[in-house]
Amino acid sequence: MEIMTSRRIPLLDLHAQFDAVGGEIEDAIRQVLASQKFILGEQVERLEKELARYCGTRFAVGCASGTDALVLALAALDIGPGDEVLTTPFSFFATASAIVRVGARPVFADIDPATFNLDPEAVEEALKAHPRIKALLPVHLFGACAPMGYLCRVAQERGLAVIEDAAQAIGAEYEGRRAGSLGQVGCFSFFPSKNLGGAGDGGLLTTDSDEVAARLRSLRVHGSKIKYFHEEVGYNSRLDTLQAAVLLAKLPHLDHWTAARQRNAELYRRYLGELHAPVIVPAPVPGCNRHVFNQFVIRTADRDQLRGFLSGQGIATEVYYPLPLPNQPCFAYLGNLAGAFPAAEKCAAECLALPVYPELPEDAIAYISESIAAFHRRRA
Repeated sequence: MEIMTSRRIPLLDLHAQFDAVGGEIEDAIRQVLASQKFILGEQVERLEKELARYCGTRFAVGCASGTDALVLALAALDIGPGDEVLTTPFSFFATASAIVRVGARPVFADIDPATFNLDPEAVEEALKAHPRIKALLPVHLFGACAPMGYLCRVAQERGLAVIEDAAQAIGAEYEGRRAGSLGQVGCFSFFPSKNLGGAGDGGLLTTDSDEVAARLRSLRVHGSKIKYFHEEVGYNSRLDTLQAAVLLAKLPHLDHWTAARQRNAELYRRYLGELHAPVIVPAPVPGCNRHVFNQFVIRTADRDQLRGFLSGQGIATEVYYPLPLPNQPCFAYLGNLAGAFPAAEKCAAECLALPVYPELPEDAIAYISESIAAFHRRRA
């Protein structure tokens, strides 16, 4: 295949999505404007019910962002000063910052470089070294579930809570169960780049517990169950009615969009394989039977040079994530040394996210794949 004339391919094309569903979104927004009920309106309640059903849980509680969802989950499970929470070193910053926000201490376990998710052997070692761990906070990274069978089993044996960071994984499944239904609490983000994205920030928590759901609803409104009476100091973290309306308009399209992402990921695998491109493609955790591909991330030792070459071909890419969480300057006080999490550090140096959004045409995937192969041919 000859490389095509240079073109412009964005990492994510929200304009294409809006072209398809913009009318539905505008109608939904107009209904909210006509009602003039902007805080915890009926659309929020409807969205919570529909997403609880979608995720396979009894309850869903909307909040202001995916970051707030993590903070609220930790607070609702009484995790705070003196506690430790085990999580991954390879994730978005909020995964670790939420732990710090409630006064707890993050403990990191390395990842499996093939799946980008927590490595059970590393988790086992971290649990032995840190007896004060009170909760596990796995991340379903890039749309694939973490090894939840092992994590839930070890949590039950040790009396630990499991909070799922499912910000990138709405609709993903592990052994037939949806992300957000596997631990005590699931945390979701509706940031615009997510598979189900709003018109700004928004978040959601899922749980099967009556007690936890009630606590979450109280915590998101300043710790109040009855207006102006506060049992505890909570947060101001409500999901706006306008955001709920946008999400309700998009939700019926989510499975179609997910199928398109899965198709695009399979096309990448096929084209990159046929072209013998020397890059590593992601492998799902065994048991993860539905990967929703919020991102399609490859690994290559020439990542930065490849990214520059693809940019010259009009192909946008992104690096998720260039610096592992333990190496962030603000976490220097934790005392983690460079080299302590070699798999995460290697992925941080080699990972590159390619466009995978639902509207991406097959010829664009072929062009991107051929560009990757052409780059490596030139360096051979």
